[in-house]
Amino acid sequence: MRSPVTGIVGLLGLLLVLIVAYMSLFTVQQTEQTIVLQFGKPVDVVTDPGLHFKAPWNSVINIDKRILDLENPSQEVIASDQKRLVVDAFARYRIKDALRFYQSVGSIQAANLQLTSLLNAALRRVLGEVNFITVVRDEREKLMGRIREQLDHEADGYGIEVVDVRIRRADLPEQNSQAVYQRMQTERQREAAEFRAQGGQKAQEIRSKADREATVIIAEANSTAEQTRGVGDAERNRLFAEAYGKDADFFAFYRSMTAYENGLRSSDTRFLLRPDSDFFRYFSNPSGKTATTPANP
Repeated sequence: MRSPVTGIVGLLGLLLVLIVAYMSLFTVQQTEQTIVLQFGKPVDVVTDPGLHFKAPWNSVINIDKRILDLENPSQEVIASDQKRLVVDAFARYRIKDALRFYQSVGSIQAANLQLTSLLNAALRRVLGEVNFITVVRDEREKLMGRIREQLDHEADGYGIEVVDVRIRRADLPEQNSQAVYQRMQTERQREAAEFRAQGGQKAQEIRSKADREATVIIAEANSTAEQTRGVGDAERNRLFAEAYGKDADFFAFYRSMTAYENGLRSSDTRFLLRPDSDFFRYFSNPSGKTATTPANP
């Protein structure tokens, strides 16, 4: 029969074995790479995911192997044409050498600080060699490639690979932007005033030309009207003369009726004439003949 002491010793031994086994196993995730440390010194780097073994007295440090973000605060950069630019950029990087990374910077927070300093230096170097228009419009893609190459070269000593660098915004400082906008507004207003002046001048030329053409047309129309009127008057006079030659009495009667019509208006019918005037001869005699006074014997 086994004694209780033997059972306790066996249980303690099993527990010790489990503790040692637990301390000897570690897991590497697919998104991680692990450094094995022995008394604070790295002895191994494990990059394959899964369950792995180590000495019980060794420790492990997990380092992310995914692509990491580096958000850089806005920086003021001076271009080659001495214009100040506010540049907002960011970078993407990954840790390609976990051992070198651990020995040089030690943590992602320290790496971000170091990369921020290197990124700002690369921005000033590259953007300081070109002018403002090249940065904001012409060759931004090419400049971002140059910045990435320089940053990647400098970050290689820390076991870091720079995947991408992007300039999110590159613009003038706020006070400069306002001055540019005001200058652009003034220029647009000047151009608008110039266009209005040219339009007014063109409109005046068109009006002057139209008035001149209207004057010519009216003069020609009046001339044609006068000629037509003259022809009509001549024809009328000819007809009157012809009518007078055919019937002098009727022509005299017609002229008297016309004179009555023109003279006896509805507004005023007063005449200062003698009753026996020749004007009223058709009033006293329908034939228009003046009565003759018989001579004394």
